[in-house]
Amino acid sequence: MRACRRLGFMRRRCRFGLRCQRWKPTTPRNGVCVRTVTASRYVTSLREGGSLPAIVEADDDGLYVLKFKGAGQGPKALIAELVAGEIGRLAGLPVPEIVFIDLPVDLARTEPDAEIQALIGGSGGLNLALDYLPGSITFDPLIYSPDEQLASAIVWFDAFVCNVDRTVRNANMLMWHRRLWLIDHGAALYFHHAWNRHDDHAMSPFKLIKDHVLLRFAGALREIDSEMKSDDPGFDGKAGQRKAYLNFFELRLRSSDAFVEEAIRARAAYL
Repeated sequence: MRACRRLGFMRRRCRFGLRCQRWKPTTPRNGVCVRTVTASRYVTSLREGGSLPAIVEADDDGLYVLKFKGAGQGPKALIAELVAGEIGRLAGLPVPEIVFIDLPVDLARTEPDAEIQALIGGSGGLNLALDYLPGSITFDPLIYSPDEQLASAIVWFDAFVCNVDRTVRNANMLMWHRRLWLIDHGAALYFHHAWNRHDDHAMSPFKLIKDHVLLRFAGALREIDSEMKSDDPGFDGKAGQRKAYLNFFELRLRSSDAFVEEAIRARAAYL
């Protein structure tokens, strides 16, 4: 219950007898602290999607879903996973803890699959991982109807970070302990795979929101938009790239009317 409160959720019973989550804004932490752990044991490959994530055990005795930097989607998928995921956590959304994870290439010796061996060998060093949720099941909108506030907050968030991968075909949400959790944000910020110095994407509507699995539940988008806003205030190296991400999200927040109105227009097709 304490963890639930830290994430900024209120819970009540829904008509399916499950615990429904209700979103409310949280007070942002002073900075984001991402822990670093070291992988100590390769458990199994999940063989889902194109990135072949794996369950690994780390030196803190925890289990994590490891995202390989050597996977076909490349390091920018991990950047999107980290940036979008931490924004979601700061906004009070249910995203599992994200950690940096050091991957020793020696772990490949116990893996019989040649493809996995090559993936581990090509991903030695620092990678990214999410806390593993054992026993979780895939979200099914026919079984669980999310609270309107929570659904609206998730739709707003995915439009904000330009996440193209939260659809009926691939919801990228899990049910764990009767609560909804958001996973796999590597497809967010899709524009940064061919990014230039212009921030046109920050001011544009996100038309792919029409395919969002929770759009029909999101009846409070304008209210959530008001809650999310606050008054706080090719690239030149890594510092320039970091500044570009910050500039994008600051401009994206100021221009949120563009993607909120697009989401409301798309939702009207369900009504």
